Amino acid sequence: MTEKYDIKLINKRIISMILPVAFEGVLQMSAGLVMMGFIGRIDVIAVSALGISQRITQMVWALFKGITTGASVFVAQYYGAKEPEKMKHVIQQTVISTILLVLLLQAGIYLFSSQLLSIFDPSPELLKSANIYIRTVSFGLPFIAVSLVIGGVLQGMGNAKTPMIITMIMNIINIFLGYLLIFGNLGFKPMGIKGAAIATALSQFAACMIGLYVLLSKNGVLNSYLNKDFFRIDLTQIKSVYRVGLPTSMESMFWQLAAIILTRSILTYGETAFAAHQLGLQAESISYMPSTGFGIAATAFIGQALGAGDKKLAKTYLKQIMKGSLAITSISVTILVFFPKVMMSLLTDNPEVINLGAIYLILMGLVQIPQNASHVLVGAMRGAGYTNIPMLVAGTGLWGIRVPFTLVVVYLLKLPIIGIWVVMCIDLVFRFLFNLVLYKKKNIYDKTLV
Repeated sequence: MTEKYDIKLINKRIISMILPVAFEGVLQMSAGLVMMGFIGRIDVIAVSALGISQRITQMVWALFKGITTGASVFVAQYYGAKEPEKMKHVIQQTVISTILLVLLLQAGIYLFSSQLLSIFDPSPELLKSANIYIRTVSFGLPFIAVSLVIGGVLQGMGNAKTPMIITMIMNIINIFLGYLLIFGNLGFKPMGIKGAAIATALSQFAACMIGLYVLLSKNGVLNSYLNKDFFRIDLTQIKSVYRVGLPTSMESMFWQLAAIILTRSILTYGETAFAAHQLGLQAESISYMPSTGFGIAATAFIGQALGAGDKKLAKTYLKQIMKGSLAITSISVTILVFFPKVMMSLLTDNPEVINLGAIYLILMGLVQIPQNASHVLVGAMRGAGYTNIPMLVAGTGLWGIRVPFTLVVVYLLKLPIIGIWVVMCIDLVFRFLFNLVLYKKKNIYDKTLV
């Protein structure tokens, strides 16, 4: 066995990617917990305003997360094939197209915020708060979109440390400004939900500027592109990236569209129940965020191995990444199942919300292993360029199980909100089994893009 097939060496490479990505996820989760804790202490209207606003802004996030995946796959395979100029060109074209597209979307959200939020049929008070939040936070969308692309392409090259540092700085700024602006500390005027939006947008601006500096500075990967031709468009290259990335965008958008329907259904149970659901989602991120790192590692390392024409190495990476993911998941399952009220108490001091949200965390804890194993399989298939398979699985699960059965639970059977959460668990188990079947059916190790 040669050195590159040495399990210890492979594990070392995985850890060098996983630790920064996992830590980045923990940073995001921690900042989210802190900010949600801040907002949770305003009132349930503020929590609900954040929740329905995010259903809209996450549509934009979903689009650019998919585009980022397309760029990351190309970057990983060009990096493995030792084609640096082609890799740089992909990065440049993805950044340029992202800037142009996100500016149009931001303007649309700002101008039509009331109409978009009316989809959820909110109360007048909720609509007012949500409108303030979404119009303010929309100014951060261009910056977070570019930051997503920068982080994704750096991870595709195997550099997970830099995105982690950028995320850390962004979250520190977000928490610090949130503390000042939400409650009016250190002489600032209390701004409530608007202060939370301003803090988020400013932290995203800072992250974007740092990321662009990393790409365009003297030692940056795009330094040689910093000239009058930087904004020249290559439609052929952009189409190639989007062709690979848009299935992932569609996968995320399937979820976001479904989430709009689900959010409106959950709101029928009242704002306390919706707050419990929203805070439960945030607490669940203790498992979801780190596991996402294993999926990213699978995409990067399997993409690099296939770009280099090394199928055996790609298979070995998948095996070791799956082992690591399941080990970490076992810890988060223990926390969610056995200490749910402790997690909820970190986010709110409302006893009713804590008790109801704890039920959500227990149910979600029971399905964390199949959910997180799916992330690894999906990452592997994306690394090979099979970005359409995760889209198919997500679409089938959401629109074949989660949405229709939720509507039955809410409007026909009129069951408590726990019925919706049980449907979500069934959907996650189904998706794992579907992903596993398709992974075994497709020989992903014979597919490369470059």
